[in-house]
Parts: sequence; C-alpha cells; structure tokens
Amino acid sequence: MSTLILALAAGAVIGLALGALGGGGSVLAVPALIYLLGFSPASATTAGLIIVTATSATALYAHARDGNVAWRTGIPFAVAGVLPAFLAGAAAGHLPAAALTTAFAAVAALAALRMLRPAASEPPDRIRPARAAGAGAGLGAVTGFLGVGGGFLAVPTLVGVLGLRMKPAAGTSLLVITVNSLAALTARTGTGGDLRWEVIAPFTGAAILGAWDGKRLASKITVQALQRIFAFVLLGVAAFMLADVIV
Repeated sequence: MSTLILALAAGAVIGLALGALGGGGSVLAVPALIYLLGFSPASATTAGLIIVTATSATALYAHARDGNVAWRTGIPFAVAGVLPAFLAGAAAGHLPAAALTTAFAAVAALAALRMLRPAASEPPDRIRPARAAGAGAGLGAVTGFLGVGGGFLAVPTLVGVLGLRMKPAAGTSLLVITVNSLAALTARTGTGGDLRWEVIAPFTGAAILGAWDGKRLASKITVQALQRIFAFVLLGVAAFMLADVIV
C-alpha cells in the first residue's frame, strides 16, 4: 500500500475519533507515523503535534459554532498547561527512542482505561481549582513529551472536577488540546528532524475532514459505544508498542 494512501487512511481515523469524542484520537497519530509511515519516535511526536494542533483547532471551531465550548472554564484550564507543555516539548527531543516508545505505550493504555470507565453523570458538588490547575499542568506535560492532545484526560477532568456536562466538556477539551499543542510545538521549532511534509500534509488534511465527519457521527452513535470501540483499539496499540520495545 502506498505511503499516501496509508497517510490518508490513518488521518481519517484519527480525525473521526477527535471530532466524535473531543479527544483520544491523537493517541493513534504517533504509532501510525512510526509503524505505518516510518518516522522515528522523536520526529513522530513532533509531527503528531502538528497534526493534533490543526485537527483540534478545526474541530474546536465546529463545536464553538454550536455553542459547545465553555470558554470561561476552559481558558484557565488550558493556560495552566502552557508552561509544562513548552518545557516538556523542549526536553522530549533528548529522550532515547525506547523511553519515548515505552512512555507512549503507557499513555495509550491509560487512555483506553479512562475510556472504559463510566463517565461521571452529574457535576461535582464543589469546584476544586487547585486540582483543576494540577490536572491542566499534567495534561500540558503529557502533550509536550509525547505529541498527543490528551483529551482522554481533559474530558474526565472537565466533567468530574470543573462540573461540565459531557457535550460541552468534549468541545472545551479541544480548546485545551489546541492551546497545549501550540505551546509544545513552539518549543520544538527547529528540532523536529525529518518531518517529511509530503506525508504530514495529506495526513493532516484527512484528519481535518475526518473531524467534521466525527462530529456528525457522534450525533448518531452514543459516545459510550464509540469510547468502548476506541478503547480496545488503544489497548492493542499499547501492547504492540510495548512488545516492540521489549523484543
């Protein structure tokens, strides 16, 4: 199968997940870039940030147009992650490939387990600003190190800690992902290695188009069903990456 077709197919799947779930799809971008398209782990995480930033910003526009973004809640949460994202993004280029791959496998597994857990159905009795700031900072660090958006962490926090309902939480998580990804990408400017734009450009374009379709898909299939399907895919990816490091 040609590189272009692989890039288009992988981008479409990731965009669908991001648009439907408000996060999680970006976790597949880096493994796809490494194992399907031949990127090194360092280059894949930088390319992943480019793809995630463009796709999340596009999906954010669609959700904001429908009034599903809680700006006053999301902006402080996103700002808490900017500095950690920048610092982690600058440090990630110095990590060995095996360490990056292992860390990514762990994050993919965590994302899957998060998706399999029942979502909070009611907002919390009390908003906890300190916990929210800590979660925002941790999310920024994950984004910077591994080139993923971290929506699988943002959505549960926005629901369980900041009191948003699921639909606005999904939209607001895209705001957080976009801001953190931009900060991490700024730190990596000039350090991405061989980024191969002839692959990144079609990958990103397919992901953006997929994000629009994902938003429509979410209106036809329950979020819980989509999460379960995607969670099992992520568990398989995590196991494969970990086995690759060990063997």
